Amino acid sequence: MTEVAVAGGLPAGPAESEWAAAVAAVRDLPADARVLLICHVNPDGDALGSMLGFGLGLRQLGVRDLQATFPGPPEVPEPFRWMPGVELLVPQDDTYPDPDLVICFDAASESRLGDLVGRLDTAGTSLVLDHHASNTGFGRINLVDPHAAATSVVALELLDRLGATLDAEVATGLYVALTTDTGSFRFEATTPAVHRMAARLLATGIRPGDISRRVFDTRPFGAVRLFGEVLGRATLEPAAAAGHGLVWTYATREDLVRHDQPAYVLEALIDSVRCTEEADVSCVIKQAGEAEWAVSLRSKGAVDVSAVAVALGGGGHRFAAGFTGRGALDELVGRIRAELATATLVAP
Repeated sequence: MTEVAVAGGLPAGPAESEWAAAVAAVRDLPADARVLLICHVNPDGDALGSMLGFGLGLRQLGVRDLQATFPGPPEVPEPFRWMPGVELLVPQDDTYPDPDLVICFDAASESRLGDLVGRLDTAGTSLVLDHHASNTGFGRINLVDPHAAATSVVALELLDRLGATLDAEVATGLYVALTTDTGSFRFEATTPAVHRMAARLLATGIRPGDISRRVFDTRPFGAVRLFGEVLGRATLEPAAAAGHGLVWTYATREDLVRHDQPAYVLEALIDSVRCTEEADVSCVIKQAGEAEWAVSLRSKGAVDVSAVAVALGGGGHRFAAGFTGRGALDELVGRIRAELATATLVAP
């Protein structure tokens, strides 16, 4: 994608030529084409919701040989297992080895595709749908709009251009994606356009109260106990991040075993940490391997945490980003502190 600077320092969204190329890539598929949809490792609501909603739209358009997947163990997080389109999911090892078209969702770089990255080379063509400003443009066709509140915004635009019908099943996935990435319409990315899109989705008859309970307000008691333990070890560093403050905590694999919980339950923990009044930056570090950690970063607005994540091998947005870190926990926290000390400040 050719990035064009615009107000606010973000690149422009997709050019009309890129939209046209994406539409042609789908419309020109032969009847027996195999299409593979991939979202990023440890998928969240935007990744899964955008992918499954778009997949159901492709089914409407006559795409028969269609698979959806994500790297790693084929375990869908409990809050999303009920969504329409989960029947499209297959384990990564069972996916088409040489699909005619690969479409990637919510992944800012090839590294977020894990062992599935090779499908980009074996596919006839590749299409990327994303909204991260740090996107590397790794697809042959890239629809990347950093001004979009969620990848589902890009997905809906492409479905509209393809002439798909927005029914309740398609809308459910896109609504889950939109609400999770806007924090139930609480984050800075919530614009009039976001509410207009939500109104379109709600007009299909989906039930927002039911969706919110399933996605945000339901977790097992073991997860509640786990959250209490991990929050109990949170550390506040008021002088960090050039005086804007850092609050951080960590969870180990032993914590998960002790409370009999899967790793994905920790994805919601950052919301409990980020409310700390004395810190602009919040950080949750989750053990993924012997010396491997999945790091989530959030900012209330003073610090650009995407600059920190990119410097440490990851990516994301100014106010929400992440990366995979390796090494001892104290060394990793030290690297985060060092990057925060010189992180780009967000203009008021």
